[in-house]
Amino acid sequence: MSGAAVSSGIAITARQLTRKFGDKVAVDHIDLDIPSGRIYGFLGPNGSGKSTTLRMLCGMLLPSDGHAEVFGLSVVKDAEAIRRRLGYMPQKFSLWEDLTTDENLQFIADLYGLEGDVGARIAQARATYDLESLRRQRAGTMSGGQKQRLALAAATLHAPELLLLDEPTSAVDPQSRRDFWERLFELAEAGATILVSTHYMDEAERCHGLAIIADGRVVAEGTPRALMESVDADIFEIEGADGSEAPRVIRELPWVHGVTQLGIRLRVLADRSTKDAAEQLRALLARHGIDARIERTDASLEDVFVVSTRREKRGD
Repeated sequence: MSGAAVSSGIAITARQLTRKFGDKVAVDHIDLDIPSGRIYGFLGPNGSGKSTTLRMLCGMLLPSDGHAEVFGLSVVKDAEAIRRRLGYMPQKFSLWEDLTTDENLQFIADLYGLEGDVGARIAQARATYDLESLRRQRAGTMSGGQKQRLALAAATLHAPELLLLDEPTSAVDPQSRRDFWERLFELAEAGATILVSTHYMDEAERCHGLAIIADGRVVAEGTPRALMESVDADIFEIEGADGSEAPRVIRELPWVHGVTQLGIRLRVLADRSTKDAAEQLRALLARHGIDARIERTDASLEDVFVVSTRREKRGD
């Protein structure tokens, strides 16, 4: 593809992108069109293919089949040119634990061959990511949130146009997660394209666009709101049926996608084609001596995930 992809606002395209490890298909013929200047998420469980896709997009892994382009450049032929324009933050902290904050950032600056007033750039990174008090602290002695801020400072030190983040908040507390996402939105507003993999539903809901990945396939794609509005299921909340028997008997119904207990409530995903689903649920519970209140409710992103992955496993 030519540079037209960039001018039309598309940062990343993939067609039939595939990666195999021996007989195992980790990424299975996925298509992507990811717009520039947006935060785009990959949502899926561990082993679904999220990390492998990211590694192909940044040139760390070669595709087994299909192709992808970043800013109009081939991830195979132009991998080195792409690397100069992106920042990558792996799930596991990958900086040097025996170096201080400043020493790590200086090393990254040297790796990228940054010129000009590098000291001022490092100072700006310290200020942006609240690292000033940690400038002489060795990375190996930092907390999870501090390491995360240092890793993001290092990944963005060269002002990349594309930022790839692999499960970036898996080892930090909720406040650090919220602070981290505020910084991501600031980067996106400044024009960066951000691709983030996560298994947290609340993080996925923050993304401008989202692909739900299961078993190496994209099983649903769109904005979080559009996905929730279009979920192919009816969702019911049941109060007064929080004992162990109610979830068990409801799960036995062939048209029920899933049952989740939320405190004293049950959340039930039912096949949309089922006639009088609420009445059937009420009658089923009554036969077991359970007098429950049942109400239809809106879908959550977790509901979308459950329905989409269940459909994929059935091969619908």
